[in-house]
Amino acid sequence: MAHLLAVNVGAPRPDGDSGGPPTGIHKSPVAGPVPVSDPGDKATGRGSGVGRDFLGDRRHHGGTDQAVYAVAHEELAHWAAEVGRELPPGSFGENLTIAGLDVDGALVGEIWAIGDTVRLQVTGPRIPCATFARAMREDRWVKRFTVRGRTGAYLRVLTPGSVRAGDPVVVESRPDHDIDVPLMFRALTTERHLLPRLIEVGPDLSEEGRRELAAYLERGDEDPAP
Repeated sequence: MAHLLAVNVGAPRPDGDSGGPPTGIHKSPVAGPVPVSDPGDKATGRGSGVGRDFLGDRRHHGGTDQAVYAVAHEELAHWAAEVGRELPPGSFGENLTIAGLDVDGALVGEIWAIGDTVRLQVTGPRIPCATFARAMREDRWVKRFTVRGRTGAYLRVLTPGSVRAGDPVVVESRPDHDIDVPLMFRALTTERHLLPRLIEVGPDLSEEGRRELAAYLERGDEDPAP
């Protein structure tokens, strides 16, 4: 059965040698129960939807559509073999490390039930950034992660509550389209000609997805991103 292997939160730490503001990407498992709720607007809300979790970059992360970040334990295991070192839960800055569920096979708009009360909805992919690269300390990390294209999933909170390690994760419902997280990632990054397909997601599409789609359609751009 799919279940939460770990619930991870981060405290403020320096962002490598960037000289920028502190980051919460360095996350570690915590004992439950951990509250989960909608953090509100990206600019004015709490940032992370997970209690006790620090989020430093409010411009690019957090808010309703990125309230929670989930990664499959199996994906961490894949990368651990690639980089030749252990990658424990929280290594990708994820809030939820999930075992037994193909997180990257999730459809945008898919709903998960976790534990007794919490319901989360998949909103799209994580876009790798320089902070992630500094945290991983791996050469060409953003490029390698992008080529792999299995980013884990951001989620919005539909029903708040508390979660803890060991809670079951059940796919409660799936939409009728076939836009999965990797396809949306490619549409937002390396294959922008796919952006019009995001129309299929309908009202469940994230604010970022709607913004990128609208800009693409306005330009009439047929060229993929460089």
